[in-house]
Amino acid sequence: MLAWQDRLVMKTSVTMRELAVGDCHAVHAFASLPEACRYQAWGPNTEEQTRDFVQSAVDARLQSPRARFVYAACLDGELVGIGELKVRSLAHRQGEISYLVHPRAWGRGVGTAIGGELLGRGFGLIGLHRIYATCDPRNVASARVLGKLGMTHEDRHRHTARIRDGWRDSDVFSILDQEWTHRPGPE
Repeated sequence: MLAWQDRLVMKTSVTMRELAVGDCHAVHAFASLPEACRYQAWGPNTEEQTRDFVQSAVDARLQSPRARFVYAACLDGELVGIGELKVRSLAHRQGEISYLVHPRAWGRGVGTAIGGELLGRGFGLIGLHRIYATCDPRNVASARVLGKLGMTHEDRHRHTARIRDGWRDSDVFSILDQEWTHRPGPE
């Protein structure tokens, strides 16, 4: 029997690889779109901002211990999203995930596939105990993705970021390693 993550990835044909400098143009295609970064404290990006982001993601591979893992998410071979896993505390085995998907790939399971891969790598490869994610409460689609991943809604933190339309609250979701290991597959 395949793990639920394997079934999910096969269903959406999403593959993940480390982000590379040559991905800058593809990342900018969605990081520059207002609808893609509507709920983010950054963006829409200029070309220079996207280049800086991609370069810093590539440079993070050289850090020891490594605390930042940024992946390109490809759907049928085309880069349509990015996912990031940050190790927030090695001592306490805590991490954070985030993802961004090109609007033309919304609704196709790409965000869920990215999140599943990030959680699998965080728990499996890095040995984290708890991984969390945040999202703007207005971003119902992202909250739905986090729920599909088996993450628990913990709380709402008020005014955590100032974005274009004012202060943004953040809903906090998390999952523990034993919850990930014992999570049933999607129906």
